Amino acid sequence: MISSQFKRFTYEELKDITGKFKEEIGRGYTGVVYRGILDDKGVVAVKQLTDVTQGEEEFWAEVSVIGRINHINLVRMWGFCSERRHRLLVYEHLENQSLDKHLFENEKTLTWKERLKITLGIAKGLAYLHHECLEWIIHCDVKPENILLARDFEPKIADFGLSKLTKRGGAGLNISQMRGTIGYMAPEWVLNLPITSKVDVYSYGVVLLEIVLGTRVSNLVLDYTEAGMPSFVSEVRSFLECKDEPRIADMVDPKLRGQYDSEQLITMIRVATSCLEEERNRRPTMDEVVRDLIALEESEDELSYSW
Repeated sequence: MISSQFKRFTYEELKDITGKFKEEIGRGYTGVVYRGILDDKGVVAVKQLTDVTQGEEEFWAEVSVIGRINHINLVRMWGFCSERRHRLLVYEHLENQSLDKHLFENEKTLTWKERLKITLGIAKGLAYLHHECLEWIIHCDVKPENILLARDFEPKIADFGLSKLTKRGGAGLNISQMRGTIGYMAPEWVLNLPITSKVDVYSYGVVLLEIVLGTRVSNLVLDYTEAGMPSFVSEVRSFLECKDEPRIADMVDPKLRGQYDSEQLITMIRVATSCLEEERNRRPTMDEVVRDLIALEESEDELSYSW
């Protein structure tokens, strides 16, 4: 059953809520996000979708599924608009910005404990989409810009305008147009293979490495071609296998100033590299990732310094 909060808005209502789409707060592959204020002074994010080819019935079917979703690590959708050529989504608004701002731009850095919380929360949100929803939901564009942070740094996955729904246990989706963001896209997109939830697992692996590194993985892959990323991942794996402690320590965000747990670090990097397997069947499921990371959360009080 769809939440009683889930509402179908008219286009005129959303024009009024956003002040004629005055304040842009985000822009991505699927559209532009505006800040809106409801009659009760509540703040919402209104996303105006671009290049939407769905008819009204298909769009309603998709948003009605997403409207049923209720998980702490997923941005809550409150409503939508489907009127003539207009397709808009209305979400809860989070004031603490997206993960990319905290990792790559803000002077104040995320603590190691906050990074662990974010890492596990993203994994739990994706696991819910992949394994617990009645419909199998593939996000297709997992990246720091689509991870919003609540005031307590609880992460919430956003941008379900790009989600794809399919029956659980199916062979995968045949999507004619590549989706996602360069630097986070699994090899299946380039190889024109059926798309499964393992594309999200791959993207999560990139995000997890960036949470550790404090920089874009694409900045470190000198040749971001078909061979560039596998070479980088292979090099990281070799550090782990050889227990090259200085090289592993060099990977950590310097803004942490050595305040992280070395055993947790190794586990996080190991999980990330397993998610970045070229062969999708060798990647873990998000349920398996959650199990590995919950063990880290249980040991987070045992903070030590780097080697």
